[in-house]
Amino acid sequence: MSVIAVNPRFHPGQLMITRNAKGVLPHSEVDTAIKRHLRGDWGDVCQSDWQLNEDALKHGGRLLSVYHTQDGEKFWIITEADYSATTVLLPSDY
Repeated sequence: MSVIAVNPRFHPGQLMITRNAKGVLPHSEVDTAIKRHLRGDWGDVCQSDWQLNEDALKHGGRLLSVYHTQDGEKFWIITEADYSATTVLLPSDY
């Protein structure tokens, strides 16, 4: 998986996707969501989680984004606190 985001706010490390997510989510929508995640558009997280992500960018910590496909399938993108990996997954994969 290779995604290049314009003006990313952080380096994602190794990009990964779970088997379940790969089987369900359209590739183009995953690609768009990863680009949004890298730009700091955290999607459909609540305000407190949005702020936690912003704090994590400044002080370190895990990053979580929540997105939905056009068909309404919810999925997450999580970047590990050490920025070694970013994973696309379904909530049921967690």
